[in-house]
Amino acid sequence: MASVDPKIIDLMNAHKGEEPWVALEYFPPRTASGVENLKAKLPRMKREATPMYVDVTWGAGGTTADATMDITIAAKRDFGLIPNMHLTCTNIEEEKVKEALETCKREGITNIVALRGDAPAGQDKWEATEGGFACGMDLVKFIRDT
Repeated sequence: MASVDPKIIDLMNAHKGEEPWVALEYFPPRTASGVENLKAKLPRMKREATPMYVDVTWGAGGTTADATMDITIAAKRDFGLIPNMHLTCTNIEEEKVKEALETCKREGITNIVALRGDAPAGQDKWEATEGGFACGMDLVKFIRDT
């Protein structure tokens, strides 16, 4: 099992305030080559911005869930960054969330932003996925219980 990341709130509380802290947010590309391009740029962004942590979004409607996991793991394992991974209820069944949480646990990733998420493109209203979660609080409860 990988080392466990510190909680972001603890990093913020420990910050002495001599200089502002920085966090970077990444929206996963939709293509494999785009993901590889982003990962290739992480060392330079780490060196130049020295972020406290990096935020990796889940993608509208869960469209980039696999890329989110890939980037999150690479940020931690390959580049020594502390990831803060988004996880949404949109278009995702409980089993897929469980798999994501198991992967995060195995990789020592403990900072997760759990939220409902936006309606998928072309859909006017957000609807729960069958076998999924009705709202962000249901997702939070599931994470805590898992």
